[in-house]
Amino acid sequence: MPIFNFDAAILRKPGKSVSGGLRAGAGDNPGFDGVAAEHDAYAAALKSAGVELIMLPALEAFPDSIFVEDPALVFEKHAILLRPGAESRRGEAGEIAAALHDHFQNILELPVPGFVEGGDILQTPGKVMIGLSARTDEAGARGLQRLLAEIGRKGEIVNTPEGVLHFKSDCALLDEETILSTKRLAASGVFDGFDIIETPAGEEAAANALRINDIVMLGDGFPRTAELLDKRGYKIVLLQTSQIGKIDAGLSCMSLRRQGAKI
Repeated sequence: MPIFNFDAAILRKPGKSVSGGLRAGAGDNPGFDGVAAEHDAYAAALKSAGVELIMLPALEAFPDSIFVEDPALVFEKHAILLRPGAESRRGEAGEIAAALHDHFQNILELPVPGFVEGGDILQTPGKVMIGLSARTDEAGARGLQRLLAEIGRKGEIVNTPEGVLHFKSDCALLDEETILSTKRLAASGVFDGFDIIETPAGEEAAANALRINDIVMLGDGFPRTAELLDKRGYKIVLLQTSQIGKIDAGLSCMSLRRQGAKI
């Protein structure tokens, strides 16, 4: 079964506090209504792709908790509670733990010490790539490698380009052999052996696309990337990301996707 086949996804409704979410630079805060609209469209696209939605309530105490991918890592039967590197997000793993116990057979927890955020993890057919970043450190990555080995998965530690928030800010798996990547990440050689499609200059943020069953979800502000993928035969669903983009987020961040045959 291809690893981009999913039967269910955990999402969390945005809270009003999302306007104060973390971001690396200056800029306008996202509007709650805009974030909520983007989240609704994202959820609808997942559902249309054959994914059952598990919608969790908003957490006002955690502005970034809409981005459920960061505090956990999930597979078909297994889930791993991570430890976000951002201090303001440390409590999010505890808040999502109950949902993981409800929907996965085996729950593991990242050992102390160390930090890992799910945005730094790219699952590929042969390995799970763990990108070191400001949010994921060496100790956390080593601890995650050990947990992955327990469930029969190989973890490989790689480097995230300097100044990039998360490893998956710069890449996405399009199929079992193909990666969408920024030029700066592709040049590092971490994707040797894959067919690489590079994002055009000025459209680096398009790399945070998301393959779900037979579709590729892509931000709607990247027409040249969309054209590249269309020419390669991918079925593209364009989604607005202008509001979540203000807090350094993209499409993969907003769901935890359970591997399984689509329903």
